[in-house]
Amino acid sequence: MTRPVHLILGANGGIGSALARWLIGEATPVLAGRNAEALGSLAAELDAPSIVVDPCDVTSVAEGVKQVIADHGRIDGIANCVGSLLLKPAHLTKPEEFDDTLRTNLGSAFAVVRAAAPAMRKAGGSVVLFSSAAARLGLANHEAIAAAKAGVTGLARSAAATYASWNVRFNVIAPGLVRTPLADRITSNEAALKASTGMHALGRIGEPEEIASLARWLLDPAQSWITGQEIGADGGLATLRSR
Repeated sequence: MTRPVHLILGANGGIGSALARWLIGEATPVLAGRNAEALGSLAAELDAPSIVVDPCDVTSVAEGVKQVIADHGRIDGIANCVGSLLLKPAHLTKPEEFDDTLRTNLGSAFAVVRAAAPAMRKAGGSVVLFSSAAARLGLANHEAIAAAKAGVTGLARSAAATYASWNVRFNVIAPGLVRTPLADRITSNEAALKASTGMHALGRIGEPEEIASLARWLLDPAQSWITGQEIGADGGLATLRSR
């Protein structure tokens, strides 16, 4: 039986690498990102293929998708695990910081949608994008990242409607605070971590494997009737107040 082939953008990040580890026994994860050295290390560990792609460049992402198909004969799913975290109020956010936040989070998601739809037109497929709990409720000092991540959800829902007739599914995961290198500024600060933990109804922050497990589930063709959804994996942050 031919294994499905899934492209993971941001594969050397906390969630991306966890997803690659989830998939390695059941699919062919193609690891993608800008850092060839970091990708090479993970690829060697997992004995998985890797390609260098700039996730924020539409041409680079399109070429990456074409390369996956050329190398493996198919592409069944794409997970865009690329992201950034800017915690500043709007009046202190520089225009270039806002532009970078949009480009990294929303721009990379758009590049994936643009490349994925035609590539999966014949056989269908699944695209997993990432939003944030910060886009689902109001959190102080999250204006730039909340705007970018809310855009990801709007993009995915529109794409899900546009490409439903091609059987290409688009879904979004909206995590709370997860213990990844991206969040190290918070998780390595005892006071900040305690405050954030207290905001999550389950009383702890998330682990990369928990988010990656959900992405793996959405990539699986067994979930072929799920599209246009935003799923919160946030310990109750966006919807619950238990204290």
